[in-house]
Amino acid sequence: MAPMADNVVVSNKKLERMLSMKGGKGEASYANNSQAQAKHARSMLHFLEETLDGVQLDSPEVPFAVVDLGCSSGSNTIYIVDVIIKHMIKRYEALGYEPPEFSAFFSDLPSNDFNTLFQLLPPLANYGVSMEECLAANGHRSYFAAGVPGSFYRRLFPARSIDVFYSAFSLHWLSQVPEIVLDKRSTAYNKGRVFIHGANESTASEYRKRFQTDLAAFLRSRSQEMKRGGSMFLVCLGRTSVDPTDQGGAGLLFGTHFQDAWDDLVQEGLITSEKRDNFNIPVYAPSLQDFKEVVEADGSFAINKLEVFRGGSPLVVNCPDDAAEVGRALANSCRAVSGVLVDAHIGDRLGEELFSLVERRATSHAKELLEKLQFFHIVASLSLA
Repeated sequence: MAPMADNVVVSNKKLERMLSMKGGKGEASYANNSQAQAKHARSMLHFLEETLDGVQLDSPEVPFAVVDLGCSSGSNTIYIVDVIIKHMIKRYEALGYEPPEFSAFFSDLPSNDFNTLFQLLPPLANYGVSMEECLAANGHRSYFAAGVPGSFYRRLFPARSIDVFYSAFSLHWLSQVPEIVLDKRSTAYNKGRVFIHGANESTASEYRKRFQTDLAAFLRSRSQEMKRGGSMFLVCLGRTSVDPTDQGGAGLLFGTHFQDAWDDLVQEGLITSEKRDNFNIPVYAPSLQDFKEVVEADGSFAINKLEVFRGGSPLVVNCPDDAAEVGRALANSCRAVSGVLVDAHIGDRLGEELFSLVERRATSHAKELLEKLQFFHIVASLSLA
């Protein structure tokens, strides 16, 4: 069957204008498929708190600013911002100071579902009363909130205005797919694949270069925005292999059943092989060395902590023995993070078919997925050099 015209969405928009986690509150939304990220973030709270203990405290008269870069649209960001602010309040109080007022900036690309995020925010506590009363008001927040749309690979805030930057599970998303991997004339052309897991060395090298260029731009921007004495805590997907064509957990997520589902669409004549080859997931899971090289070359930040942390499985299921639940969890996980890009490339109807195929294939490999699908994260605590 030939591809139908209404299945193809022609889009020449830049990636940053359309990339987002799946919004809303539906079954495949990020809000309902980010339990693994929540679990992994909680397991790293001790690292975060160590970073916060190194933040220099200003006068209580100076507002304290916290930023989550790549906040997405679920409740995880609200939980983390709450943890950060409560920890800083305790630090002020331990020194006998009245805590300052707090601002929290939730930042992501303009296509992010900020509406869903802000609907999840608890109401603001009454700032006309004491801080103790604010903290005692359960279900209220003790900070002012604002959304900041824009790419974190550029400046987003005034110079020397931010005390704490936090970013988790976002920096592995590239600013763009390297154009050369979509060029048929190039040795880096990623023919037959939609991800770099298992690709050739030239392809992986181009992704690595893009990641390092992006991370350098990220660090340059934050080095101008951060207050002296501030700190930054970063978490992104990482890998333990030195070989960039082995993308670890990200490779198993996007390079196996997801890849096979694309091949199924080609075999069934629903899309052309060229249409498949023109879609690439803009993700790169760096090694510790990939990350360290950029930080050291940039020179703006001192490394307080940099290590690979085993996060565990991205699949959170109630019944591990239920293959159908495991298959559905994998399909929803893929869809929550890549569904917007897929639909923009092949249309909603074929996108639906693709993720049905992912679910079917994952269901038949449920036991293997639960055993092998593990994420590792690069964890970095940085302060201005």
